[in-house]
Amino acid sequence: MPYPEIRPRRLRRTAAMRRLVSETRVDPAELVVPMFVKEGLAGPRPIASLPGVFQHSRDSLRKAAVEAVQAGVGGIMLFGVPATRDECGSGGVDPDGILNVAIRDVVAEVGDATVVMSDLCLDEFTSHGHCGVLTPGGEVDNDATLAAYAQMAVAQAAAGVGVVGPSGMMDGQVGVVRRALDAAGYTDVTVLAYAAKYASAFYGPFRDAVESALDGDRRTYQQDPANLRESLREVELDVAEGADMVMVKPALPYLDVVSAVRAAVDVPVAAYQVSGEYAMVEAAAANGWVDRERVMLETLTSIRRAGAQVILTYWAVEAALLLRERY
Repeated sequence: MPYPEIRPRRLRRTAAMRRLVSETRVDPAELVVPMFVKEGLAGPRPIASLPGVFQHSRDSLRKAAVEAVQAGVGGIMLFGVPATRDECGSGGVDPDGILNVAIRDVVAEVGDATVVMSDLCLDEFTSHGHCGVLTPGGEVDNDATLAAYAQMAVAQAAAGVGVVGPSGMMDGQVGVVRRALDAAGYTDVTVLAYAAKYASAFYGPFRDAVESALDGDRRTYQQDPANLRESLREVELDVAEGADMVMVKPALPYLDVVSAVRAAVDVPVAAYQVSGEYAMVEAAAANGWVDRERVMLETLTSIRRAGAQVILTYWAVEAALLLRERY
């Protein structure tokens, strides 16, 4: 129809009108906050490359978990930083290892008020920093790693976790974890599969957070950033193996993947706004180049719009409070 019969700007005229017709909203209950707990700390320690994020002591982790619940976040994803590491990552399986102890602490503190999740991977616990057990030649041994993942899953479930997140991108990891949990009687524990985890350059600050010992890269098992169809195959396999939810990681550089995965599966889709995404915005905001809060919420909205129902983000607590004020 000819101008001025159609005026789309009418629906953008006021904040109230924009709010009324908004197509995409981020709810605090859809946000998951990653948290790091380091063995032996007396209190929280700032992570230089992740402003506002901390390595927690056991005590400060419990307090941070309560604050997250009070903000209304949907979940907490726990990562452990052990005092010592070995070739096989035995600290991840040890019931008294820092991650399993932290799971018990957080579950005891917040109960079912939020979803307690845990990273199921060996990279934080191995002296070489890879996500699995190595062969004598230095390659990641897929099947030997699966055996360790099965033990790790049962240890985390015994500690009380609600969701395990196998993130190592080993072939068959979801099926092995699901069978191990079921055989041990933990049929109610949910599996969030890191189904499309890319070999990304955006992980740098995370490796500071977990004090990674990695020398080299993980391109032989994480996804090639150039590939989409391969990721959809990985997702399909994980769902067939029993994944309750699937994850795309990172988020912003892979919104096309998030959208394609959402269209391909009927389970909840998560996306992880990783450390490099967060750190770039924080650095730009610190220099006065961007409006920090607006960019924060805009990025989260874009991830939600692409199809992610669950978003892991280091801004989860702050964003939840802002969203509660807004809506």
